[in-house]
Amino acid sequence: MHRLVMSFRLWRAGGAAIARAALSMLAVALCASLAAAQGVELLHVQLSRVDDGLTLDYSTKISLSPAVEDALHRGVPVYFQAQVAVLRSRWYWRDERIARPTRQWRLSYQPLTATWRLSTGGLSQSFASLADAMVPIARGTGWKLVDSEKLDAGERYYVEFRLQLDSTQLPRPMQLDLDQDWKLGVERTLRLE
Repeated sequence: MHRLVMSFRLWRAGGAAIARAALSMLAVALCASLAAAQGVELLHVQLSRVDDGLTLDYSTKISLSPAVEDALHRGVPVYFQAQVAVLRSRWYWRDERIARPTRQWRLSYQPLTATWRLSTGGLSQSFASLADAMVPIARGTGWKLVDSEKLDAGERYYVEFRLQLDSTQLPRPMQLDLDQDWKLGVERTLRLE
């Protein structure tokens, strides 16, 4: 009888341990799915040599966190930045930076007209929805990185690409306590063949 009670207790303790392990795996999977639901996912990136230089095409899927969307709806403009560094590999010294083009977008909500405004450089465009306003940020085609005369034929080059939410452009009080909801970005290094 004593052995039966002991084996029942062990079975119950083992079942509880399995249940705790299953719950912890479920919690990890839930956190991973929430992390995947917000952020930047790089779908496609390609370098192309054209007659007048080197161009970049990229496509991403940007999912804003609830904190970022809430700030946008409250009238806080959000800045996105795409940076590219074209580097020449050198074995004897640090790699040489050939070019560093950047693009910056300012996204804001206009509550009186219920439109989204996307500005880059001196140009602005209005959109009816947030999803439509995110398309020019999420996709880039034919972005000229460097002229062909700066690229030597026998050298090896690589490109570092980064697309991110630029939290340094936020109002100062908001920069003090930024959490993971504001860390949106993706990086990729590409070799030029």
